[in-house]
Amino acid sequence: MEAQKVATQYRLSQWAKVVQERHDSGQSIKDFCKATGISKSQYFYWQRKLRNAACIELAMQEKTVEPIPSGWVQLAPVQAPQMKEVLDIEISGFHISVNAGTDPELLKKVCRVLGSL
Repeated sequence: MEAQKVATQYRLSQWAKVVQERHDSGQSIKDFCKATGISKSQYFYWQRKLRNAACIELAMQEKTVEPIPSGWVQLAPVQAPQMKEVLDIEISGFHISVNAGTDPELLKKVCRVLGSL
């Protein structure tokens, strides 16, 4: 069974080279096949086999996603606690409410003035 798998991989790699050569040449499939002596039906057969192999490989990769090990529990993501939208600051007996729209430079100046009182 292993020899068959190796042979299949070898054929796929050879066909991939031909398809890549055609792509790199910039020629149409018709012109490339005529220039290289390959029939169009053979070229399309190889291309179909390569696509099928790529799809099978992709499907196998998707199936290899690691399941949760037995005995483990998948936890739901923890949501951040709700934050207040307003910050209340009290300096030297003065009360200031700040929100996301407050200008930081103005806040800095107000705090300096209140801190100096």
